[in-house]
Amino acid sequence: MVVTRLEIAESIDSVFGDGPVTRDQIITAARNAGARPDVLAALERLPERSFPHLRELWQHLPDLPVSTSNG
Repeated sequence: MVVTRLEIAESIDSVFGDGPVTRDQIITAARNAGARPDVLAALERLPERSFPHLRELWQHLPDLPVSTSNG
């Protein structure tokens, strides 16, 4: 199953409530939310830095589709 931006957002959105977060905090939040191994693998491709907003991730994961298409 393809990893999508929507799936990532649903698993880590809450971690961005208190300001910038690190790659490790993002991965931990996804793991704690029960994210699939493929989602965790995608997040591990992020650079070691802080991210102020969820949307900042997409420039580092440009190959991920927004969602899956059923049509």
